[in-house]
Amino acid sequence: MARCIVARLMAVMGLAGVLRGKKVRTTVSRKAVAAGDSVNRQFVAERPDQLWVADFTYVSTWQGFVCMAFDLGH
Repeated sequence: MARCIVARLMAVMGLAGVLRGKKVRTTVSRKAVAAGDSVNRQFVAERPDQLWVADFTYVSTWQGFVCMAFDLGH
């Protein structure tokens, strides 16, 4: 059936189409062991380039996820 015929018949019957969104999972729960503290929380460097601070996150795009890494201490 053509789209206009379906639209006309739905209008005659008082029907309306419904679009449902995709369920988004915002948090992935993982019960993993935390990584060890490599610098003992002592952020005082004795020389340049001894300690670096970095962070990474995943960003959702239309084609999937992208891993973003940031160098925060350099």
